[in-house]
Amino acid sequence: MASASRGQWSGKTGFILAAAGSAIGLGNIWRFPYTAGENGGGAFVLLYLGFVLVVGIPVVLAELAIGRQTQKNPVGAFKALVPNTLWPYIGGLGVLTGFGILSFYAVLAGWTLSYLWGAITGVYGGVMTAEASNDLFTQLIGNPGLSIGLTGAFLLLTIVVVKGGVSKGIERTTKVLMPLLLAILVLLAIRSVTLPGGMEGLVYLFQPDFSKITGSVVMSALGQALFSLSLGMGAMITYGSYFPKEENLPQAGILVAMFDTMIALLAGIIIFPALFSVGVDPSAGPGLVFVVLPSIFGSLPAGQFFAIAFYSLLAIAALTSTISLLEVVVAYFVDEKDWNRSRAAWIIGGLCFLVAIPSALSSGGAEMFSTNFMGTGMDFLSLNNIIWGNFSLSIGALMLCLFVGWKWGIPAALVSLESSGHKLAGPSLLGVAIKFICPLAVSIVLIYIIVTQQYF
Repeated sequence: MASASRGQWSGKTGFILAAAGSAIGLGNIWRFPYTAGENGGGAFVLLYLGFVLVVGIPVVLAELAIGRQTQKNPVGAFKALVPNTLWPYIGGLGVLTGFGILSFYAVLAGWTLSYLWGAITGVYGGVMTAEASNDLFTQLIGNPGLSIGLTGAFLLLTIVVVKGGVSKGIERTTKVLMPLLLAILVLLAIRSVTLPGGMEGLVYLFQPDFSKITGSVVMSALGQALFSLSLGMGAMITYGSYFPKEENLPQAGILVAMFDTMIALLAGIIIFPALFSVGVDPSAGPGLVFVVLPSIFGSLPAGQFFAIAFYSLLAIAALTSTISLLEVVVAYFVDEKDWNRSRAAWIIGGLCFLVAIPSALSSGGAEMFSTNFMGTGMDFLSLNNIIWGNFSLSIGALMLCLFVGWKWGIPAALVSLESSGHKLAGPSLLGVAIKFICPLAVSIVLIYIIVTQQYF
């Protein structure tokens, strides 16, 4: 049993909602729709689903197996399994990655609060031109005080939840937020597909045109499958470490991956019919959620309600992700340094806020962090995304696959997964995936982003 000081999920449902909340974030509701739009719709979606099945689910199960076996944070887990080796440094990379991602992700999450407030106050209620919408976004990200304040507010929300503990903080919060998120998604999806011309959006999203499949489309689908599940930074190791011994972990892990994928598809079902109903190009890119959608809410029936619900959804998804990012780091200090949980949450959260300030200023708030930071040719936030969200995550996921497949071993991982007596269907397939398919897939992603400098 996990120690009382570490905490434990009350059961499988609590874990599934919390772990799915970890995986579900801006990657699903912001990134997936615009990436699908940029890469031709249906063919990209089909590839994405295939990669979730053969790469995403096996890596989720591998991380969960380590967490359940050791009941420790990523660093402590490797120390317990292979003491006196260099492997704990891979756990350390995961903890550092969680902190690094949180330091810029919180900035993007803060934007969702601004847009939610704009929706509530009716900013998007009337017909708005694309230029006006773009001006609003530029004013938001270029306002240093507002951007820093929104980042701090979002981190404060995150700290309050994490300091409450595993069951009374994270689980209690996600048990409210995740059903709410799902209800909003389903409601918006139903509304969106009933819009005039909305069915064209569904055709675009789900009818594959295989002529649009290129190497770039394949890599985008693989990258989306890997990164949307929060793999490679120890979040699933940490959440798995709180999993009750008697519960069915293989089933729970698969459900988390399926839940994450379903949310991404629902986000697409919301956005593409809405775009097609007003004749907007679906390949609008990263500005889809923050620039394009605000300009069309006024053209939709009950547009203000649509806007409020959508940005509520976006904020909830962002919060459940920032909670897991902070928890990875807090768990390390609670386990390895014997810190009090509340102290760890406040200190790490406060430090993250300080580190996040340059990212908050990197979109025009301060010239030195914008456009060409230290001669890199990019802003500070984009650079951090490349370091932590691309390279660090990829390296972490690759090393995790190599560890489970070739060092710790598939038999040991299966013993951990099945320790409650619940068997994993097709265990030999998991072995093949973790030993061969997943390391190859992650290596290809890593090589691709190095050679092409096209980042996810």
